[in-house]
Amino acid sequence: MPCPTSTGPTSRSENRRNGDIKRHHRSLSALQKVVKRAVDATDIPTSASCHALRHAFAPHLLKRGTDIRTVQELLGHQELRTTQVYTHVLQDGPAGTRSPLAALT
Repeated sequence: MPCPTSTGPTSRSENRRNGDIKRHHRSLSALQKVVKRAVDATDIPTSASCHALRHAFAPHLLKRGTDIRTVQELLGHQELRTTQVYTHVLQDGPAGTRSPLAALT
């Protein structure tokens, strides 16, 4: 039974056994199958997977200026150090920080 306070695309449901209200998730294998079918339908020469998309997502957010704590929360990392691993792919200066002057050119 959906929670009456649900808003937006994230649905919440009540556990009938204990009454807990939690977010409803699709199974991981279902998502992996959809991604595999989509990749197979393209001519992408390299392998692509849900895991590869996750690894691309974090640096993309960081490069666009998203706060590292926000990225940490989105990825579900408990330790900031785990999220900081993604900063190694940024080539825009020390620790991935761009100079404000770079935007002027």
